[in-house]
Amino acid sequence: MATTNDIKNGTVLKLEGNLWSVLEFQHVKPGKGGAFVRTKLRNVLSGKVVDKTFNAGAKVETATVDRRDYQYLYQDGEDYVFMDTSDYDQLTIPGAVVGDAANYMLEGQMATIAMYEGSALYLELPPSVVLEITYTEPGLQGDRSSAGTKPATLETGHTIQVPLFVEQNTKVKVDTRSGDYLGRVSE
Repeated sequence: MATTNDIKNGTVLKLEGNLWSVLEFQHVKPGKGGAFVRTKLRNVLSGKVVDKTFNAGAKVETATVDRRDYQYLYQDGEDYVFMDTSDYDQLTIPGAVVGDAANYMLEGQMATIAMYEGSALYLELPPSVVLEITYTEPGLQGDRSSAGTKPATLETGHTIQVPLFVEQNTKVKVDTRSGDYLGRVSE
């Protein structure tokens, strides 16, 4: 057990039988009344985000979540196989846990996997990755009907929106959280 004073971003709390990851927290001391802690929590399994307020000093149950770096090896049907680079143990993660991260993963890439009691909770990629565009239409000069963007297919098979000047076989930086184009990468 811990108190609300121990809450930090990334802490995993056990509330009402579910695991919640702390996205944001703020200690508030109003002029009148007792202090409290305002938090924004994300359900580790469903991804649902809720706001919750705790009285200052209240007891909260924390969950011990083991976060380790793994290397992505390959996809096996609906599952994804990762390897622990320290002891070469392989770990198979269901596609439901990997989720949208699969759109930005290449073989050999590193990812952080959070484990709780032997099962994978979620997977985190770096904030941005560099991927090559395998197909995109040539941009037409003067075509501004689409606000200066066009669809482009990445080497993972996922499609994102890129500016008109980006060409095929260009390496681009992509935000793994939103799927936004962040810029071209020179070789």
